[in-house]
Amino acid sequence: MSDRTSQRRVAIVDYGMGNLYSVRHACEHVGLSASITRERDELLGASAVVLPGVGAFGVAMENLRALDLLAPLRDIAASPTPFVGICLGMQLLMTESQEFGLHRGLGVIEGQVVRLKETRVETRNVKVPQVGWNRIRQAPSRGNEGRAWPGTLLEAVADDEYMYFVHSFYCQPADDRATLSVTRYGAVEFASTIQHGSVAGVQFHPERSGPQGLRIYRNLAGWIDRCHGERQGAPEAGSPLRPA
Repeated sequence: MSDRTSQRRVAIVDYGMGNLYSVRHACEHVGLSASITRERDELLGASAVVLPGVGAFGVAMENLRALDLLAPLRDIAASPTPFVGICLGMQLLMTESQEFGLHRGLGVIEGQVVRLKETRVETRNVKVPQVGWNRIRQAPSRGNEGRAWPGTLLEAVADDEYMYFVHSFYCQPADDRATLSVTRYGAVEFASTIQHGSVAGVQFHPERSGPQGLRIYRNLAGWIDRCHGERQGAPEAGSPLRPA
């Protein structure tokens, strides 16, 4: 393993829920060293942490609690280490979820998780869950300086790009400034990407979203390089990611 690869170690949280191997493959595709783990020390020592997830919010939090991972994940979220939640993993970052009752989340980004609405748009019934391709658009609260999402996890991803979604619930951050992209499904416009400090989340599955989805993993690699450069006192190179 090269020195560069050893400095780009991504820990993928294994708590029994999520498409772990697809995420690991996407990380490796962009030159990251990725491991699937539930070991506290490995998570705390990683260059970045990815929290994937598919399933029910309450079950996910119970699994993390049983593995004694709640405190380590909160510690990572409070550190400069990049921490990315995917799909259910993004929802777990929130304060609480209304899925099958009321459940407390990790609480690293203030906000709620609520259910999509089944509606009728013109002549089409919009069913829940949302399964398939949908567009992500720049959130109205963010200025783009002529470019889409500069200096964020979505750097160089085209505005109005398609990503692949599978979900019934979505995040409502308390602070609109945490929202990078929004997506409309039926009558609901929801936060499809969030980023606050060293914590980011995507409601879609970038590892299933083709070349533009892989761009997000490349941006994660750039984010790691920037963090490592700052720790070493090195100058920034290229187009580094900076916290939103």
